[in-house]
Amino acid sequence: LAQANTAFIRKNFSVILERTVRELNGESCISLEEAPPAKQQIVCSRSFGERITDKDAMHQAVVQYAERAAEKLRGERQYCRQVTTFVRTSPFAVKEPCYSNAAVEKLPLPTQDSRDIIAAACRALNHVWREGYRYMKAGVMLADFTPSGIAQPGLFDEIQPRKNSEKLMKTLDELNQSGKGKVWFAGRGTAPEWQMKREMLSQCYTTKWRDIPLARLG
Repeated sequence: LAQANTAFIRKNFSVILERTVRELNGESCISLEEAPPAKQQIVCSRSFGERITDKDAMHQAVVQYAERAAEKLRGERQYCRQVTTFVRTSPFAVKEPCYSNAAVEKLPLPTQDSRDIIAAACRALNHVWREGYRYMKAGVMLADFTPSGIAQPGLFDEIQPRKNSEKLMKTLDELNQSGKGKVWFAGRGTAPEWQMKREMLSQCYTTKWRDIPLARLG
């Protein structure tokens, strides 16, 4: 490809492929602005299928969102030092009392370990939870990212990272992505009633065999 004629490539293929040819020959064609910037935050949030009035149910939801946010964080190969949990009632339920709040937990060390992120999200939930409301949404946001290997503690620091954390999280992600098993933290429960209602969910025509429409002849 590096030996290809750039005019031919541009005419018969695309400008993008032409840029690739030029880059292979040492010519810089991609500006810094064209490179995708690193994410500044990760948010996992959904509206509930049923309103939540019980703290245990809310705790399960927050654990699940924190767990998913941690997975995304590892996918970005980042560590975070800030975890935010937010909750809110429906702004359209005019006959119900409204409430919305968020709390931030700062972490002493950058982490991508689900256990640390879940614990921080649940501590934040304790700050914002109020009885007597019908909550329709909650979420977890991760921020203050650093790349791998940054801000590691010293040998004599009081707080040390978890042993074998990276290996454990890698194994967890591989199990959940391989289709061989689904592993989750007990705090999220097994069959929560608060999850989004799926009766009216659109069919997945492009990703599930059972949802592909059938054409009958004759």
